[in-house]
Amino acid sequence: MAKLKFDELGKRFYETGVSEAVLFPQDASGTYPLGVAWNGITAANESPSGAEANDQYADNIKYLSLTGAENFEGTIEAFSSPAEFDECDGMKAIVKGAVAHQQNRRPFGFAFKSILGNDTKGNEFGFKLHLWYGCKAAPSERSHATVNDSPEPQNPSWSISSTPVVVPGHKPTSVITIDSTQVESTKLQKVLDAIYGTDDAAPYLPLPEKVIELLS
Repeated sequence: MAKLKFDELGKRFYETGVSEAVLFPQDASGTYPLGVAWNGITAANESPSGAEANDQYADNIKYLSLTGAENFEGTIEAFSSPAEFDECDGMKAIVKGAVAHQQNRRPFGFAFKSILGNDTKGNEFGFKLHLWYGCKAAPSERSHATVNDSPEPQNPSWSISSTPVVVPGHKPTSVITIDSTQVESTKLQKVLDAIYGTDDAAPYLPLPEKVIELLS
């Protein structure tokens, strides 16, 4: 057996950044047929919860430990949101230029890239593509403050909950992450073409079954 080596050249990895975010409003069939660019994203945070140990005791000993279900939660922070997000944020147009708040919230999918870097190639090493499914946004605070000599734009944060979708052969999930350094470039491009669209095809969010097909 080979002895373990630490901090080898080219094997010091890190992850940073968020970019190229896409919103996918969900339709009545539960699919995500049309994506729109979401500009101004400042953060996309994944905050899973649950999966806590529930210890069981018998015969005066710890008999077993059951694990609770895991839930996906997150937050999206941005300077602005696309008009298509209004329905996902509980707004509905009543006449041109006016929206009513406190309406039903439309589910949506979400995709974005983060940078994968290492000590030799820096930020050019690769990226991860994050796919979120079954998302619902909670109301967010909007602060309207006076302009001063140190102006800052609004940077609202939406809390996200989710309902998992089916993954063939696995438990349902709300998140799929694709590592560009682990996937063949031609197969990865098929997924990127789906997410970001092409000159001939509109962007859409493939469900897990389709992701598996594209990467196989």
